[in-house]
Amino acid sequence: MTTTTLGPGPGLSARRVGEALLAAVRGMLLSLLSLGVSLLLFVLFVVSLSLSVIGLGLFSTPFLVDAIRLHANHRRAFARAWCGLTIPPAYRTIPATARRPTAAGLVERCFFVLRDPATWRDVGWLFCDAVAGFVLALLPGALLGYFLYGLVLVAGVWQPIVGAGGTFWYAFVPVSSWGTAVLAAVTGTGLAVLALYVNPLLIRGHFLLAGHLMGWSEKQELAQRVAHLTETRYDAVDDSAAELRRIERDLHDGAQARLVAMGMSLGTIEALVEKDPEQAKRLIAQARQNSAEALTELRDLVRGIHPPVLAERGLADAARALALRMQLPVEVDADLPGRLAEPVESAAYFAISEVLTNAAKHSGAARAWLDIFYSRESGTLRIAVTDNGRGGANLEGGTGLAGIERRLGPFDGVLAVTSPEGGPTLVTIEIPCELVTR
Repeated sequence: MTTTTLGPGPGLSARRVGEALLAAVRGMLLSLLSLGVSLLLFVLFVVSLSLSVIGLGLFSTPFLVDAIRLHANHRRAFARAWCGLTIPPAYRTIPATARRPTAAGLVERCFFVLRDPATWRDVGWLFCDAVAGFVLALLPGALLGYFLYGLVLVAGVWQPIVGAGGTFWYAFVPVSSWGTAVLAAVTGTGLAVLALYVNPLLIRGHFLLAGHLMGWSEKQELAQRVAHLTETRYDAVDDSAAELRRIERDLHDGAQARLVAMGMSLGTIEALVEKDPEQAKRLIAQARQNSAEALTELRDLVRGIHPPVLAERGLADAARALALRMQLPVEVDADLPGRLAEPVESAAYFAISEVLTNAAKHSGAARAWLDIFYSRESGTLRIAVTDNGRGGANLEGGTGLAGIERRLGPFDGVLAVTSPEGGPTLVTIEIPCELVTR
């Protein structure tokens, strides 16, 4: 007959001791960061903000905010790695004009970060982290330290201490004799047992406090989402209106003009077919040419609205067909396990077209590379366009990249440009989407 013993075994006890010791070590590190770095950054921010009155703080505050955000992001990384807690940042994207290394750029950046609510949440967290966060981080090590201190006292160290200064207090125990020294050791042992259970919870509480102070509430997230949707809705309406005007202009100046000319030619032919057959034949040939040109323009117009190859064969094949029409060689690597929604495919296709056209016209590149990949894990379409041109591209340069960013806005798409002077240029596009069955 086998007897099964219920309760914590040696392995569980050893693991609990290891977790308590690890929490104490982590707490010591966090306490140093809280009392040292957080308090220092808070004081420097207050001083820099005060100096803004005379203008000096306008130049120092942006760099100090960068340091605060770096410190906060490190704490977010610790929370994720040590406790599995995610504290999402909610910093507004700094515009390109505010990132310029000029006096005007620094001033603009200063006002931008000071208007960002996330900056003030970080500052409030700095102060609380230097006080409450410090205490929560210090407690795990203090509990184990008091246990060791009690063992040292009961070993006889209490005697010279009492002899030099009289009765002293160990926690809530007045130590003045062997009996009270033993009571202090027992109290320390109780604190050590308590540490086995609460040390990991204290570290988690430290990060929960940080998440509450500098995290992102559902109400704030909803407000930002509404603001983003409002902005992208206006962009989508503007883009749609501009696209309609372009189509009307192309029809009026191109195919419509040719069809009108062809109708006039047919009327003239009708009058000349018996009087001047030779002239009628020449007009028929001209009308045939006008009809062919009008058909070509209509096909180009339809391709500009929604390319047939995109509708029939999907984004990967449409991108390969587009690459073949480019003025520079484009190497395409596409890995799409299925079809995407038609609006997403259309937005991605025209974004690729715009980026490749910019590379051909403005970069002076001899070659370009296009990579299209869909991640099932994150549900994201990733597109990367690289060229070996001269570089220097940016969202403010009037190269159409800002238009791509507006086109991607309704899909929560992200456009990133890395283009140092001298090249190469890398344009990355990410669009959250799902595969569809057609």
